[in-house]
Amino acid sequence: MNSHRVMSRRAFVRRGIAFAAGAVFPLLLAAQTEARRRSSVRKTAPTQAPHAHDANPLTAPYATACAMEPTTGTVIFDHDMNRPWPTASLAKMMVMLLVARKIADGSLKLTDKVTTSAAATRMGGSQVYLKEGETFTLEEMMQAIVVHSANDATYAVAEYIAGSADACVQMMNQEAAALGLKNTHYYSVHGLPPAAGQQADVSSAYDLAVIAQKLVAYPDIIRWSAIDTTGFRNGTFQLRNTNHLVRTFPGCDGLKTGFYYRAGFNVVATARRSGLRVIAVVLGSPRKEENFDAAATMMSQGFLNYEMREIAKKGSPIDRTVAVKGGAISTIKPVWGADASVLVKRDDAKNSFSIDYKLPAAISAPISAGQKIGTARIIVQGNPQQSIPILAATAVARGSLFQRLMGYL
Repeated sequence: MNSHRVMSRRAFVRRGIAFAAGAVFPLLLAAQTEARRRSSVRKTAPTQAPHAHDANPLTAPYATACAMEPTTGTVIFDHDMNRPWPTASLAKMMVMLLVARKIADGSLKLTDKVTTSAAATRMGGSQVYLKEGETFTLEEMMQAIVVHSANDATYAVAEYIAGSADACVQMMNQEAAALGLKNTHYYSVHGLPPAAGQQADVSSAYDLAVIAQKLVAYPDIIRWSAIDTTGFRNGTFQLRNTNHLVRTFPGCDGLKTGFYYRAGFNVVATARRSGLRVIAVVLGSPRKEENFDAAATMMSQGFLNYEMREIAKKGSPIDRTVAVKGGAISTIKPVWGADASVLVKRDDAKNSFSIDYKLPAAISAPISAGQKIGTARIIVQGNPQQSIPILAATAVARGSLFQRLMGYL
C-alpha cells in the first residue's frame, strides 16, 4: 500500500511537471521568436511601390521573397528581400543572361555547335547524360538548361562561351557587379551543393528579381522557359519543365527553379496578363508546394492590385519642341524612344503622375534620325519609375548659308 502511494505521488509530480512545461515552453518559444524578429534589420530596395508590404516573418513559408514589375523595376512585395541566400540552380540564370546577350549582339548563334567535354559529363544532379564528344546546337543545350536545369549542359555551355567554367564564373561575377547586385556572388556555373572546402553560390530575392528583369527582355529566354515538355537527343529523352507554374498558373511563362537541402526550394517565376508582367522570387521554402504556392500568390496579388497605364507609344511626338542651330529647319518635335507607361495601384485616387523632360534648349545640325535628344523621367507620387530616351524623329541637314544666317538673327 505504501509503495502504491509513493508511486502515485511520483506520477502526480511527473504529470505536474509535464503540465507546467507544456504551458510555459510555448510562451518561451514565442518570446524568443519575437525577440529574434525585432532584432533583425530589414533592408529595402531603392525603388518600392508605396503599397509594397512585408509578409509576417512568423508565418511566411520561405526565408526571403519579393515581387517586382520589370518595366519600371518597382518592388511591389518585400520580405527581407536583401538577405543573402544559397541560389542552388538559380545560379544558372546568370549563365542564361550571358548567353542571351551574346545571341543579341551576334557573337553567338542558336545554330552554333557545342561539344561536350569530359568535365561536363561528370556533373551530378539534374542532367541530360551528355557523353564526352557529344555535340548539340546551342539552342538544344539552352533548352536543356532552362527547361530541365541540366547541370552537364550548363557546364558545356559555360565552357563554350568563356573557354572554361572558371572563366565563366568570373564573367558571371563581373556581370553581377555591373548590374549593382550587392548580395550576389558565384563560385560555380550550375549551383550544385558545394563540396567540402567550397563555398555556396549566393544571391538575394531582390538581386534575382533584377536578373529576371533583364532576362524577360529576351524573347528566346521566355520561349524556352515557357516550354512544358519537349524532346532532347532526337526525342529519346524528355525535358519536363521543373517550374510547375507554367502548367498551373495562367500567364506564367518562366523562369527558373532551384533546390538542395541547405537552400530549400527556390523559384523565380514570372507571368504576364493584360499588359502587366510580374516577377516573383521565393527562396528557402521547406516544401516544394509551398514554394510554388507562395510565388503564385505574389503574382496573383500583383495582377489584382496593380495595372500598367499607357502614356505614349514609341515614336509618338512629345509635347515639347527643341530649337535647331544651323539647320535646314529651326525647330524639331522629338518623339518617345520607347513605349511609355506607369505602374499604378488599381482604383487608387492618388494615381497621379508627371513627366520631367531633360532636353537642351537647342541642338546643332546636322541631326540624325533616331539621335538621342534627351530623356523623360516618369514620376508617380513623387517617385521616379523609369527614364525613357527622347529621340529626333527625322534627320535634319545643315542649312544653307542664308538659313544659318537667319538662324543667328
